[in-house]
Amino acid sequence: MIREEAHRFGRARHLVGIAGLPDEARGKVGVIVINAGLVHRIGPFRLHVEMARRLNEDGYPTLRFDLSTLGDSGAAGGSLTRTQQVCADLSDAMALLAERSGCERFVLVGLCSGAQNAHTVAATDPRVAGAVFLDGYAYRTPGYRLRHYLPRLFDPARWLRRLRRRKPASVSSATSSDPIFAVAPAPRDEVIADFTGMVERGMKLYLVYSGGISNVFNHTRQFRECFGSVMGHPSVTTRYAGETDHTYILTGDRSRLLDGIGDWMSRNFPRGGAGSPA
Repeated sequence: MIREEAHRFGRARHLVGIAGLPDEARGKVGVIVINAGLVHRIGPFRLHVEMARRLNEDGYPTLRFDLSTLGDSGAAGGSLTRTQQVCADLSDAMALLAERSGCERFVLVGLCSGAQNAHTVAATDPRVAGAVFLDGYAYRTPGYRLRHYLPRLFDPARWLRRLRRRKPASVSSATSSDPIFAVAPAPRDEVIADFTGMVERGMKLYLVYSGGISNVFNHTRQFRECFGSVMGHPSVTTRYAGETDHTYILTGDRSRLLDGIGDWMSRNFPRGGAGSPA
């Protein structure tokens, strides 16, 4: 049996979220799902609702909530930076889920800017036992550029199409082919150091990148190209889903994503345990 509870919580009672609580979830690792960009806590096309309920069915307590000033959540007041605000909001969320389910350790899930926010907290909060980063930090590497430009360079049909579409400079208009979705960059060395620190602390990581960010990421090899040897650590699982879009709008793509997250959770945080990763 699973029950869902709506909560207003936080240090200023400014946060709003939905806790999903399986009957036999006490003492287990809990899962917290963070806003994707400016999207309400239901997630893109209700992705976060489906994800939370799927994890609830597997026996994991969840909380999907709106960060400060997003969705139904208000502002806490004070003079915190946005990063400090995110860390404080996630701390409040962990406290609530701990109170409602008995969890002491947590897995954070974030898509796009949600992955960036999850990364920030995972790098510093010892209560975080694992993280799922969906289309998180990525960097164009030499390998990326070869894979991106070489096929275009030697494609006669592409050059012919470009010539046919060419307009005089006086009437042409500049357009951008970059997708709308992007994660604000952070220094790559800093991100690698964060990943290294996470696995040294015993955290489990699952990085899933989609074809929806092909402007910066285009092959499974790019995990190592971007982040180095830490991607080969036994605690790190990676998947490149080049056939999917950024928000997993198609039913099959979404099902594969949720299956992957469920399998990763069961391997690393088995339901029969007391919350310790495998």
